[in-house]
This record gives sequence, structure tokens and C-alpha cells, in this order.
Amino acid sequence: MTYYLGIDAGGSHCRARLVRSDGAVIGTGQGGTANARIGLDALYDTLRAVCDQAVTQGGLGADEIAMIRAGMGIAGISRPGVRDALDGFAFPFASVAYETDAFIANLGAHGGRDGAILILGTGSIAQVRAKGRDFTIGGYGFPISDEGSGAALGLSAMRHALRALDGRTQATPLSRAVTQRFDHDTARAIAWMDQASPKDYGSFAPLVMDHAEADDAIARSIVEDAVQHIEQFIETIFERGAERCALLGGLAPRMQPWLRARTVASLSPAAGDALDGALFLAGYQASKG
Repeated sequence: MTYYLGIDAGGSHCRARLVRSDGAVIGTGQGGTANARIGLDALYDTLRAVCDQAVTQGGLGADEIAMIRAGMGIAGISRPGVRDALDGFAFPFASVAYETDAFIANLGAHGGRDGAILILGTGSIAQVRAKGRDFTIGGYGFPISDEGSGAALGLSAMRHALRALDGRTQATPLSRAVTQRFDHDTARAIAWMDQASPKDYGSFAPLVMDHAEADDAIARSIVEDAVQHIEQFIETIFERGAERCALLGGLAPRMQPWLRARTVASLSPAAGDALDGALFLAGYQASKG
């Protein structure tokens, strides 16, 4: 019996799924942030922890663990030196294949066939597989990139909120809701910003969407600006040869109603998730064929 382990290691969380070669899911695992930006030691610790959770739940012994074929999609591994460092990670498995988290999400969404995804979560990135080529669009990191993402929405909301505290713009329910987290104190907001991560900014995204749907003028303008970036992403995906495109990520369901009807009509549902793609990367789907 061969076992396959899929890992989805992203900016907000890390998940694992362990399956037998007959397709039965026998173990899962979950952890916190697991991208390369947190440092290699911290990344390795998180990966090992979620792997151990899945293996323990699966009840595998040492001989069975040695038969595991793993596929890991890790955010940020395209950064210089990271892939080389991953070769030094010690896992007791038969094999480990590494790719980006966007790569495995695209594999899962289209079952390894040609297609593309646009991920709208804490960050944003498009992953495309077209005519034998795999490539990304965007995804250069916050705040330079990540247009249309949760972090971008949060940053825009903070900017508006601080201007409203200054009196440079009119306060709205959104700005008051944002500054309430800091007792409407500019100094406290700035101190928070000095330490804030993309995930921290992304925590404001549901607030922005709630107020936009309630017709807050500033919230609507923030969302409408994000929609322009998302529409441009999707247009570019098709211009560069993608046959189909799926919209993924935690923010996608709330953003989709804001898109033009013709854009929504061009989108395809995802056939599977990132963990399905990680298992495909490990060889599971090929073994079923």
C-alpha cells in the first residue's frame, strides 16, 4: 500500500491530507501561517507539525510512513534560495515534491489539465497552465502587489480611516468601525501599522465588504477599485492563453457579485481544491489513472 500526503502551506494557514492509494482519506492536519517569509526554521516546524498530525491520525507505523509520497505547495518558495533550502528539510517519506501554493491550487482546480485560477484571499495571484507552460501573473507581495485582495482592502480602509480622523475626508460608518479598534486614537493605529502583517490588514476585509453592501460610499469605492483590478486580472488570464479560469480564495464569494455579468459568465467552477492539487503533485492522481 502506498500513501499520499498533500500539504497546502499558505499565508494564513497550513493544511494536510493523507490518503491511501485506494482513495480513502485517513488523516488530516492543520496549522498556522506557513509561507517562506516566516523563516525556514519556522516553516519546517509548521510543516512537520501538520504532517505529524495527519500521520498520527492515520495510525501509520514507521514502515508505512517510509512509503508516503508527499506533495507540498508552499507560498513564497519562488524567492531566491528557498527551493535549495527545502532540499535540506528532513522528512521520513519516500519522496517529497515542492511547488508554490498557487501551483497546487491550479492543479486541483482543473485536475492537472490546462486552465487558470485567480486566488483572492489575504493576497492575490493568478496561476496559469496553457499549452505546456505554467506561469503566474501578479503575486509579488504586499503592499507592492496583491491587488483586489483582502490585505489591499484593509490597507485602503486604514488610509481612509486615518484621513477621516485628521478631518481630511468625511467620516463614514466604515471609517468609524475601523478606528474603533484603536479607540479612535491615531497614535494607537500607527503603532499597530508598524507591526501589522498582510493577514492583519486582511482582517478588515469582511468589514469593508459589509459596509460596501450596506452602501457606505467609501467602502463601495474601495471595493469598486478592487473589482477593476480583478477584472483586469481575468482579462489578462484569457489573453495569455488560458482555456478556462476559476475564482478561488476566501474573498472570492463576496467579490463575485460585484463583477460584470460577462466576467462571471466566463468563469468555470473548480473541480477540486489545493489539497487535491498537492496530492496530484505527489503522484496520487497519476497512480489512479
